[in-house]
Amino acid sequence: MFSLNIGHLIVAFTALFFLVASYAVLLSAFLPSTGIYLLDVLAQDTHYKYFVLLLIPTSSYFVIANWVGWQYFQNS
Repeated sequence: MFSLNIGHLIVAFTALFFLVASYAVLLSAFLPSTGIYLLDVLAQDTHYKYFVLLLIPTSSYFVIANWVGWQYFQNS
């Protein structure tokens, strides 16, 4: 039961990140200010909003590539 709750939590955070990232990168140029401080700061920023959003997939790739390399090293 615990792992099922963790799975639901991961899916919920992934969906939340996708919605915030979509707003910050795509929709903020076409929609007015929301009144939510964090979303408005992301919408007005022209540089670092992309850095924050691309940090997650870049870090994930780095972790996976290192893990695969370590597996190759251990099994050779």
